[in-house]
Amino acid sequence: MQINNLSEENSLLNQFLKEIRNVEIQQDSLRFRRNIERIGEIMAYEISKRMTYETENVKTQLGVAPINLPTEQVVLGTILRAGLPFHNGFLNYFDHAENAFVSAYRKYKDALKFDIFIEYIASPSLDGKTLIVTDPMLATGSSMELAVGALHTKGKPAHIHIATIIASQPAIDYIQSNLTADNITVWTAAIDPELNSHSYIIPGLGDAGDLAFGQKL
Repeated sequence: MQINNLSEENSLLNQFLKEIRNVEIQQDSLRFRRNIERIGEIMAYEISKRMTYETENVKTQLGVAPINLPTEQVVLGTILRAGLPFHNGFLNYFDHAENAFVSAYRKYKDALKFDIFIEYIASPSLDGKTLIVTDPMLATGSSMELAVGALHTKGKPAHIHIATIIASQPAIDYIQSNLTADNITVWTAAIDPELNSHSYIIPGLGDAGDLAFGQKL
């Protein structure tokens, strides 16, 4: 499994990453959502470089211009709700993509222990397609494992890209141990070292869903 950490190379992505982490700037929910979306756009562009292409001749007013175009049928799969702005960023670039949505939630046993459940999935057939699963925070990795498993009930993708903004190192280790297929690639904008006792990423940024859409009960 290849892990692509985009923060290892200097780019404008770091500016957006700084702003979603900054405890003052992130309180502007409109700016927070837009920065999440921008990171999705950058990551979509980076993923597009790895796709297969073929040449198509395009007729212009003055002649014919050959251009290489991607041939893969993309399905954008998103874990609700925090994934929605991230999803929109990808959809801005993969504007011909099909879309899938998975609802996953933590059910707490006590203040610290919880199980993760999938309660909803909507997806087209995934057979032979390129599946990009987006979730801005990859904390433990278990939600992503369940989401990928749930999406596999809709068909067998040719390749799976797992896209996140901030991953914990424990989540990266978990994904590598539990999603062992050779057709999976992970993309992240940063890898943080640890989780706290509530399984939030440290230093992370807080609750991405609450920052994007307001606090939940």
